[in-house]
Amino acid sequence: MKENLKGKTALVTGASSGLGMDFARQLAERGCNLVLVARREERLRELQADISSRYGVSVEYVTMDLAHPDAPQRLYTQLTKAGRTIDILINNAGQGLFGEFSVVPWESTQQMLKVDIVALTHLTHLFLTGMLERKYGYIMLLSSIGAFQPTPTYAAYSAAKSYVLSFGEALHYELRDTGVHCTVLCPGVTRTEFLQVAGQQPTLYQRLSMMESDRTARIGLEAMLRGRSSIVAGWFSAMFAFTTRFLSRQFLSRLAFLAMREPPARG
Repeated sequence: MKENLKGKTALVTGASSGLGMDFARQLAERGCNLVLVARREERLRELQADISSRYGVSVEYVTMDLAHPDAPQRLYTQLTKAGRTIDILINNAGQGLFGEFSVVPWESTQQMLKVDIVALTHLTHLFLTGMLERKYGYIMLLSSIGAFQPTPTYAAYSAAKSYVLSFGEALHYELRDTGVHCTVLCPGVTRTEFLQVAGQQPTLYQRLSMMESDRTARIGLEAMLRGRSSIVAGWFSAMFAFTTRFLSRQFLSRLAFLAMREPPARG
């Protein structure tokens, strides 16, 4: 049975595509009002119109690039001044970055880290205070199956997602008995714009293990509402994450490298 979230408000970052759109729709199905955040205003406007007409909930959007150092604080201040109470924070915004670390421009790596680590942590800190005062709230952090092993060609991204997993599980424990819950969702390969934005052609492993975005989002939301500390989406990814504890880091690095290897060019 779905938990009724009528009257609650969720803030969903990275809401203009993929998992962000699915989180928004599935929260609206449960009666949740929404504040959507992303960089692409046209997509946000279209999603706002679709969700509000289909589910009859309040949907607002804020166009913002969370890579800007002051963006989380500006967003928090804007919503606070507007009297918006955020009961659910879906920290979904993020991006991957494919390529050898020495080759990828530092500006691209820095941009990724600002969103995947700094903005995620700052937003969590800002909105957590009000949740603790009300003794109610849910926080979801988006990690990855890459958090469980070193991943050559995704070195900085995988390391960033390891941070998210460790941070979220530690925060989950700190929040015990407060009425506020933090859950980390670790998707495997998901049918979104991730690979295109990261700059990678799908490998055989990725094509065979790819999950649909709406299913991944549903797994995450259900785990969050049950108060789970973390969850890996999909049996294949969950099995792999479990087996990593028995394998050496060196072996895992080689295995990940082979899985991420670019398919040969077709002549």
